[in-house]
Amino acid sequence: MSSAEPHKRAGFRGFFRRLTTSQAELEAEELQEDLDRHGATPIASCGGRRRFCVAGTLRTVTLRPRGGAPALEAELYDGSDVIDLVWLGRRKIAGIEPGRLVRAEGLVSLQDGRKVMFNPRYELRPSSGA
Repeated sequence: MSSAEPHKRAGFRGFFRRLTTSQAELEAEELQEDLDRHGATPIASCGGRRRFCVAGTLRTVTLRPRGGAPALEAELYDGSDVIDLVWLGRRKIAGIEPGRLVRAEGLVSLQDGRKVMFNPRYELRPSSGA
C-alpha cells in the first residue's frame, strides 16, 4: 500500500461525510471551530447571570419595543445554541444584519427560557470567505 492510499481513503470519507451531513450541521461545526479563534465560550455553556464572550452568526434582526421604548433584537447562533442580543433604545445599528458574524460580550441572563444579553459590547467580524 502506498503512502498516498490512506490519504485517498480519508478524502473519500470526507467527501461521503459531506454528502450525508446536512448543510446546517456543517455550518454548525464550522461555527464551533471558530469559537477558540474568537476567544468565545459556546453559547450552550453560558448561563447563571455571568459575563461571557460569545461569537457566531446573526440569524434574525428585529425591532421590538420593550416597555414603550425601541429595542433592536438579534438572534446569535454559534452551532451549539442561540442567544438573543438586545440593544435597548436602539432602532438600528450599522452592520447588525442577518448573516453577519459577530462577537459579543456581556451579562447572560434567562428570560422566558431563552438566553439573553442586554446592551452587549460587540465586534463585527469579517465573514469566513473574506
